[in-house]
Amino acid sequence: MILPGRPPEDRELSPYTGYTRAHWEAVADGLLQAAWRWATPRGALLDLPGRPSASGVRSDGLEGYARTFLAGAFRVAGGAGEDPHGWLERYADGLAAGTLTPGREDAESWPVIRDLHVQGQPMVESASVALGLRLTRPWLWDHLDSAVQDRVEEWLRGALRHLPAPNNWYLFPFTVAGFLESVGRGDAETARVRRRATDLLEGWYRGQGWYADGDGRSFDHYNGWALHLYPVLDAHLADSFGRTAPHGERLRAHLEGFSLLFGADGAPVHFGRSLTYRFAAASAVGLGAVTGHTPLTPGTSRRLLSGSLRYFLGRGAVGGDGLLSLGWHGPHEATLQAYSGPASPYWASKAFVCLLAPATHPLWTVTEEAAPSEGPDRVLALSGPGLLVQSTRVDGIVRLHNHGSDHVGPDAAEAAADEDPLYGRLAYSTRTGPTARGNVRDNHLAVVVAGIRGVRRRIHPLGAGHGDGWGWAASWHRPVFAGGPPMVPGLRVESVTVVRGRHELRVHRVQGAPDGAFVEETGWATGPAEPLLSALHPLHGWGAQDEARAPAGTAFTPWARVPRLTSQAEGTGLYAALATLTGDPDRDRDPAPLAAVVTGVVVEDGSVEVWWADDGSHTRIAFETFCVEHVPKG
Repeated sequence: MILPGRPPEDRELSPYTGYTRAHWEAVADGLLQAAWRWATPRGALLDLPGRPSASGVRSDGLEGYARTFLAGAFRVAGGAGEDPHGWLERYADGLAAGTLTPGREDAESWPVIRDLHVQGQPMVESASVALGLRLTRPWLWDHLDSAVQDRVEEWLRGALRHLPAPNNWYLFPFTVAGFLESVGRGDAETARVRRRATDLLEGWYRGQGWYADGDGRSFDHYNGWALHLYPVLDAHLADSFGRTAPHGERLRAHLEGFSLLFGADGAPVHFGRSLTYRFAAASAVGLGAVTGHTPLTPGTSRRLLSGSLRYFLGRGAVGGDGLLSLGWHGPHEATLQAYSGPASPYWASKAFVCLLAPATHPLWTVTEEAAPSEGPDRVLALSGPGLLVQSTRVDGIVRLHNHGSDHVGPDAAEAAADEDPLYGRLAYSTRTGPTARGNVRDNHLAVVVAGIRGVRRRIHPLGAGHGDGWGWAASWHRPVFAGGPPMVPGLRVESVTVVRGRHELRVHRVQGAPDGAFVEETGWATGPAEPLLSALHPLHGWGAQDEARAPAGTAFTPWARVPRLTSQAEGTGLYAALATLTGDPDRDRDPAPLAAVVTGVVVEDGSVEVWWADDGSHTRIAFETFCVEHVPKG
């Protein structure tokens, strides 16, 4: 659906997207207008249509209020209080009604905030309510009756007094406390939760601008739309960045690499949970532009922001009813989690943080510039999170090779039943998604024992690095199995990815494979109607080659096919292959065959050495004393 009231494109100011600040305002207004048709009589709950989340209908209604309030708050605050549609009056009425008798089963009352395992989701929404109130204080909070203010404070303090999830959730009471302190209602309780959150952030920071989302190894889009957004915006609103200077510098460092994770079509890389939040992925870009903590020019920032917004609006993210659907392009069940409800997609409201930059800000006045993925081919190793980024200019595709993010808690068992396709695969991209549960796994190295394929759960990084035009990342894991014994004693898989241009060299050492076992490597999942080529070419250790089908498709195609290599395995073995995903827009010219990319392969003493045809350079991967090196010709 095209949202009503969209201004005409401005291809002079915005040659890449045509979008201006007025487009962002129009989209915000259109989304709010559609959502408010489902409000309760006094506006405390927005009960959007759709299947309920695990938290229940009332919590989902609060989510509808809180997340749309955030969009409205950015819209009004960015306009210095201008509110032509009267959004704040509606939210003020809903605030008063929702907090009148919290916990009561009536038409308007908000659920109370409890511990994570009891009734935790309202804690998430409390942060959006608090941030919305902080952004709009002169026009909303300051005009509330004192009794309503007291009720709102009491409801919000539930977030300070109950147990969050052991991850970014600690930033929700942090944000609530920041609001209460900003309106003169701070105390020892607010100071305590803010100190706790900042202390945890210090422990979660892994370098290069990346935080783990908790004590494990979960690295995903929550870095931008939560772990950076809340502390940096808090300091910006308090005008006290000297107090939290590390967070601003970390956002700048994050954007150095994260800005490369958007394809030329505007898509963010399809990786990690909560992807139904869609263009919220660009919120860190907008936050950097607003606060000045960014390495990007204003023209590049707007290119990324508007490119992401346009990408989703043009691919069915908004349905005929004007609502954001649960999915990626349009509805897509496999993209969702149990906590996803009808209003969950409105976390996308965080992208509207860019509206805090006024109309005269360079973010809106300078000419759009190319996105990083539209420049020369790039390879970037992020050793902290264990990720390797590979972008190619000819097709605008960005690929993310995952050797460090698994979303397995430090105290969690490695159960195959808990496999998560959004983390467990070897690679992700801006043009493909993982195949659904029950279908063949894409981008996966499986050890097959008694007909059961092993699953990659906890990932142990071995390192990452890059040089001129090439890069690598490596990890190991213990395969776990859904049937029979959960693990095979002594079974271990070490995996290395080396990238150059559009090519991927994938090398694995499998140790401890039992008699009768097989190994299986798969490539990228693509649909028959997509202008993409996905291919695998065996270099060493592989036997048969075929193509598997994934009838449930991906978030990008309703049906997919996956290239596959297989071989018998026993004891210790080395397996090497070339992989590629390309979408060269010149459809009359096929990419060079993978068989011609490498001129020689030598395997000896637990190492693999490969010679590249284009320049005569060679890559050596040694496993006994682990190292990866790339040597130019001569």
